[in-house]
Amino acid sequence: QVQLVESGGGLVQAGGSLRLSCAASGRTVSVYGTGWFRQAPGKERELVAGISWSAGNTYYADSVTGRFAISKDNAKNTVYLQMNSLKPEDTAVYYCADQVESYGLGYPEGYDYWGQGTQVTVSS
Repeated sequence: QVQLVESGGGLVQAGGSLRLSCAASGRTVSVYGTGWFRQAPGKERELVAGISWSAGNTYYADSVTGRFAISKDNAKNTVYLQMNSLKPEDTAVYYCADQVESYGLGYPEGYDYWGQGTQVTVSS
């Protein structure tokens, strides 16, 4: 049974940076890709970025393009989300999720299961 564990969240001032990690343990099957979602209080869950394991293809939401960068370390079975130029509107719980089959990195419905999340708070 695969477990996805997010870490790296915290409190940061606007304009600052954070690096989130998504570590997978117990993966017994290969997955097509892994993505990052976020959910702010009172708002729906939003797909932020995704990356494919084989080719390293990436997807970014318009709201984070140019500020966030998703990457992976195959040896560590870990996906990262580097977040720069953070804004208060980036405040949310951030979740990572696996897409088992290649539905499409930019399609939220293509992701199958999620971790427990890590809180990111950006103060103004």
